Amino acid sequence: MGLLATGGDGVKTFKLSSLKIIDNEDADMLQQTIPLLDGLIINREDEANRWVIEAYVEQEYYDFFQNLKNNKEEVLIQVKITKESNRPATFITAITGMNKIGGKMNVLFVGTIVDQRKEIIEEKLKSLIEQGYQGEELLQTFKAQI
Repeated sequence: MGLLATGGDGVKTFKLSSLKIIDNEDADMLQQTIPLLDGLIINREDEANRWVIEAYVEQEYYDFFQNLKNNKEEVLIQVKITKESNRPATFITAITGMNKIGGKMNVLFVGTIVDQRKEIIEEKLKSLIEQGYQGEELLQTFKAQI
């Protein structure tokens, strides 16, 4: 690969070990796992706390990613860094580039990490509200569940 350099001032590079595209259009979060041939994830440590994710995949995914790029300003992805056993990290990204390389391709995402604990808590709270809890009862039920 080597399209993105390691090192430099305030840049940390890690191996990307898994990639899932999360489609939250519908109420149910659809996840599509994309088999990686290789990949990098780079913490740019810039003022916007942006990360660059480069996924090297089979070219058969070109139309899938092109469709995402054309139809969505933001693409929610979930990645695992370094090894498959690590906890996943969720990012809100934009696809900034796609390149065909022989029979393969790469996809470049730039985005920011989502604090999943906050996201999980918000989902739990939303669910309780949808179940009709409110006021003190909502507070007590929420505390009991977290």
